[in-house]
Amino acid sequence: MYALVERLFPLCRSITGDGVRATLDIVGEYLPLRVHEVPTGTRVLDWTVPQEWNVRDAYVADAAGNRVVDFAASSLHVLGYSVPVSATMPLAELREHLYTLPDHPSWVPYRTSYYEPRWGFCLAQETLDALPDGEYEVRVDSTLADGHLTYAEHVVPGQVADEVLVSSHVCHPSLANDNLAGIAVATFLARELAKRTPWYTYRFLFAPGTIGAITWLARNAERVERVPPAAGDPPGRRPAEGPGAGGRVRHGLVLACAGDRGRLTYKESRRGDAEIDRVMRHALAASGRPHGVTGFTPYGYDERQFCSPGFDLGVGSLSRTPYAGYPEYHTSADNLDLVTPEAMADTLALCREAFSVLDRNRRYVNLSPYGEPQLGRRGLYDSLGGRSDARQAQLALLWVLSLSDGEHSLLDVAERSGLPFDAVAAAADALHGAGLLGA
Repeated sequence: MYALVERLFPLCRSITGDGVRATLDIVGEYLPLRVHEVPTGTRVLDWTVPQEWNVRDAYVADAAGNRVVDFAASSLHVLGYSVPVSATMPLAELREHLYTLPDHPSWVPYRTSYYEPRWGFCLAQETLDALPDGEYEVRVDSTLADGHLTYAEHVVPGQVADEVLVSSHVCHPSLANDNLAGIAVATFLARELAKRTPWYTYRFLFAPGTIGAITWLARNAERVERVPPAAGDPPGRRPAEGPGAGGRVRHGLVLACAGDRGRLTYKESRRGDAEIDRVMRHALAASGRPHGVTGFTPYGYDERQFCSPGFDLGVGSLSRTPYAGYPEYHTSADNLDLVTPEAMADTLALCREAFSVLDRNRRYVNLSPYGEPQLGRRGLYDSLGGRSDARQAQLALLWVLSLSDGEHSLLDVAERSGLPFDAVAAAADALHGAGLLGA
């Protein structure tokens, strides 16, 4: 994962353009991707796909021709979506187009102007302070022209068509934690899920922030339309029809800021009680990791698009240090030193644990509900002999039988009994195999 972050770090990304395509090309070496190109001017919900932006070079040069600010040194140096400019001007005039961080004089800020035409440069305050008065050559060699917004999907087929959506934004330039670490964790999570056949179908979305998620929602309304299951038809029962066939999105997770040294933090969906919320809270608590859980706010990453009231999807967000919660956020200090292989591996492990719970969290019906069925006659007790956790396993059998009334999920059983989810799921498998549970 860290090697992938290193490869992606130098690329200049934005909400459109060749940097996004180059990023997806690299991710495509790890996963087969279906890449979508949506033309400029396409109406997507209340938005319109903007013109495509590409930049070849940008710099500020002093009278001697020395580049004092240089896009070639870092893609952060140019204001995102800067219109073309080629001019010579005094420092006093140039200052109106310069952005710094006075409180962190050695850091370069990340700034954009997606929907208002302007140009500018970002630089360290100490660099600006060292500039003498005089004339400066200013050049932004960029294009804003009709083109496309680009995003990509990867589907891991499951046993059922209903989907878990995992989303990472791909629009930020050289920022390692926000969000190259999220892209890397998502990529390797998809690879791990593909090694088995999960219950749900998992759809991984790599799209520019905000406008990318909105575009995906506009183009997938039939997949995300909020339709409750019919009585007696719990979610997830339709067989999968293959990659891209498209079941409804039942659960989702946005991955962002996945590689810093902070503790894991889960942000709940707008519902607050969606199944993904319960699963993530349970997985974090059961793991023993230091962690935090925060309520939903309509600010942050693309969970706010997926949770908008018209869609109201059960989509939460997993990060380490939350959105804007670390000083390096949206600055040049969000670099390869800020993220660690260990932190990304820990984020990946938690995702793996949580999705293992989500995939197995189903409701059952006790087919022998009048009194306790004779488990020994069915070999269920005998099969536990000699196990150090035999008593726990026996309790799990009894708890699953007691609460399998079609209303309680296995997660309900685990939380009420205080037993590990794995023990509860194993008991359900044994009981189902013995003909005592019906799905």
